[in-house]
Amino acid sequence: MKSLVVFGLATMVAAQPAATLVLLHGKIWTGDAARPEAQAVACLNGRIIAVGTDEEVGKRAGAGTEVIDLKGRRVTPGFNDSHVHFLQGGQALSGVQLRDARSEAEFRERIGAYAAKLPKGRWITRGEWDHENWSPARLPTRQLVDPVTGDHPMFVERLDGHMGLANSLALKLAGVDRHTDDPPGGTIVRDANGEPTGVLKDAAQGLVEKAMPAPDGDEIAEGVKAAMRYANEHGVTSVQDMSAAPEVLRVYQKLLRAGELTVRIAAQQPLATWKRLADVGITADFGGPMLHIGGLKGFADGSLGSTTALFFHPYLDAPTTSGLANEEMIPESKMRGHILAADRAGLQVMVHAIGDKANKLILDMFEAAEKENGPRDRRFRIEHAQHLRQEDIPRFAALGVIASMQPYHAIDDGRWAAKRVGPEVLRGTYAFRSLLDAGVVLAFGSDWPVAPMEPLKGMYAAATRRTLDGKNPGGWYPEQKIGVAEALRAYTYGSAYASFEDSMKGTIAVGKWADMVVLSEDILAIAPEKVEDVKVDMTVLGGRTVYRRDQHGTS
Repeated sequence: MKSLVVFGLATMVAAQPAATLVLLHGKIWTGDAARPEAQAVACLNGRIIAVGTDEEVGKRAGAGTEVIDLKGRRVTPGFNDSHVHFLQGGQALSGVQLRDARSEAEFRERIGAYAAKLPKGRWITRGEWDHENWSPARLPTRQLVDPVTGDHPMFVERLDGHMGLANSLALKLAGVDRHTDDPPGGTIVRDANGEPTGVLKDAAQGLVEKAMPAPDGDEIAEGVKAAMRYANEHGVTSVQDMSAAPEVLRVYQKLLRAGELTVRIAAQQPLATWKRLADVGITADFGGPMLHIGGLKGFADGSLGSTTALFFHPYLDAPTTSGLANEEMIPESKMRGHILAADRAGLQVMVHAIGDKANKLILDMFEAAEKENGPRDRRFRIEHAQHLRQEDIPRFAALGVIASMQPYHAIDDGRWAAKRVGPEVLRGTYAFRSLLDAGVVLAFGSDWPVAPMEPLKGMYAAATRRTLDGKNPGGWYPEQKIGVAEALRAYTYGSAYASFEDSMKGTIAVGKWADMVVLSEDILAIAPEKVEDVKVDMTVLGGRTVYRRDQHGTS
């Protein structure tokens, strides 16, 4: 009888189908508590079918299996960027490049050179400039750029997306002049004579954006494809797009049908449009493995760099203001109503909040929604959760609110944040350690194109907090550092959890989608300061290689 049992087991093993891809001889960080480390992994039909030792997994290889010798390299789950503006980032790759312009003169020169190459009348957009790189760090004006933009209307955004500069032609086309009132939740910056300088903050940007031509489907597809190439190059296999307007979602569907998506996309819609999803019965976590909807994003305030983040106290360098509530918060009952109704409909709610007052108000609204609508797995999110009062940190855990954060912002803003807000506020700024210690789920992302969609740089930022100006080698507010492994978890499992997709991705485990990254060095063994220099050697999506460094001339 024993021989029959042995024969039966052998037959079952022999009957198992061969894997399409097997990775051997590696250091695999699975993120799975049941088996944190492994040597090998096998994939079939887009999923992981085996994780374990070389001997265990090697048995799944067959004549047609692609077998890759990792040669000891580190493998992690595919990176999941929890907060991007995917089309805008793709468009920025081919637009005027202003992010690293180091002065007003260089800013102007780059715009002029770009304008000279454009067809007559074409708008100049994107840019992602940062006046904090200049000395003095003053805002640009339309007079600075008018002589070099000619007959091209221009509206270029600051890198945070909460402020932009229009030239005089763009203001004229939009009908913005000294008589135009500030819209609710926005500011038209004016000179001493009351004339618009060209800088528009938050809701005021919409005055010019309405005059800009919308991209057609082909232009959107071109931008999305550029974004996917960039994502794959940096190990990103999933993104959560915070700007998936209907025309963008339509392109995602077209690319999905054509089999051209190389990134899994959670496409979030504006919170104010919750009813169009609710009316057709869509709830959170709707869709398939490549395209997923059911999340809604709102805005509570602006940004620190634009002095529009909402605080309890005035800005140190702009004492006449403590920031701007977004138009969705005017009055606050409007935001509260949207949150309650969307949550009641079973949709997921996430709200952008930067300032300490904005964060407190949104936590209050989330708490009210839970009390009114009753308990369920709702996974409320605050996007950015940038400046927190100490008493609000444990509230995230108590309410089950996910902190969807962008660690690269910490080493960027840390260069100049102290001139805007005082040390008491900064104690709760990018409070990664305090949030983790309180039991909060962190979901990490980039806010691309505000910051690079490069998770390894984000992990470096979270683990070192070394500001980009080199002035904080020991870390800016170093007590808020976290470990590389903790940051990695926030870029994988944490982000998957934040979009209700943790049952199918975020860890390397049997049955999950075969999304993985092969790295040039072991980020868990080297010093955190070296993590930003590590390269992505290979990106695997659903068991299919979508990027190899040795095939892109970068080895």
